[in-house]
Amino acid sequence: MRAARRTRGLPRRGERSRYGARGGLLALALALTATGCVTVHGETALVPAATRGEAATALKRFRGAYNEAARDLDPAKDAAVLAGPFGAITQQSLRSRKAANPAGGAKASPLEVSDVRYLIPRQRGWPRWFVADTDTNRDVDDDPARDTRWLFLFTRSAPEADWRATYLAILSPGAIPKFRTDGDGYVVPATPGALSRAYTTYLHDGKGERFTPGRHTTGWREQRAKTAERPGWTIQWADEPADTGAFRPYALRTADGGSLAFFASRHYERRTGAQNVAVVPPLAAKPLLKGRVDRSYTLEYTSNETVKVPPSGGPAVFLNRLQGLTGAEGS
Repeated sequence: MRAARRTRGLPRRGERSRYGARGGLLALALALTATGCVTVHGETALVPAATRGEAATALKRFRGAYNEAARDLDPAKDAAVLAGPFGAITQQSLRSRKAANPAGGAKASPLEVSDVRYLIPRQRGWPRWFVADTDTNRDVDDDPARDTRWLFLFTRSAPEADWRATYLAILSPGAIPKFRTDGDGYVVPATPGALSRAYTTYLHDGKGERFTPGRHTTGWREQRAKTAERPGWTIQWADEPADTGAFRPYALRTADGGSLAFFASRHYERRTGAQNVAVVPPLAAKPLLKGRVDRSYTLEYTSNETVKVPPSGGPAVFLNRLQGLTGAEGS
């Protein structure tokens, strides 16, 4: 909030201050400090991204809207609290589910959170961001194999904007690293680098050692190779980085000198059927479909990734990847 300008005690136009030039500025500064109305330029000053109270309010506001939208299967209900890859995935999922179940999802269990830890960095400029590390009612705490923590990354694009949930990482408690903090307990941000571009390039050519082998790297490429030529079908893939605007990446410095990074990417799957094959898009794609389906259609997916980058700068380890259908086009 912009501080009110105080004029009492200032010289009138054309009147010389009894403090002199420097004295007048000092008197004004002392007066503003006394009233607690010092204005700090957030574009240049290093300040906490949010207070703990602001972070708690943002999480509460998100959860209320998210649960209302899930109950009614109405993306308009939580559009104002979502952004980026998590927002795109959630919004399009609601549209697809609404088409399959027009009556809504009244039986859906509301999302509940507890044992919340706020990871707030100091930063300059905008967008501001923080992470809420939460326990939810979506797991089984007594079963180590199914015990998870949900990490919501919130962003705020400008001083007049609201906080929005932009990334989500679902991790086992043991996979969450210890984070580096400063003397006041604030976490330390890190530079995420060009992870989205590196990942999509790797999926295309399989070259480089930017990521360790696993389900979302070597495993995904192997799966694509196996399904490229199904009987009666030809399947092609294309991948694009998503790292600007609301999809920009973020990272937190870990205690060992590495980082935990959040980034996004887009993936396209074109399915072309033979002449004797009925080309019918999946049911979930129909509410999102643009154009006429003749012999082929293209499915667009958005991915929300979380990786652990070692301090050596070596290959990143995938901890979580959430993917959702976010578009479809016939041809």
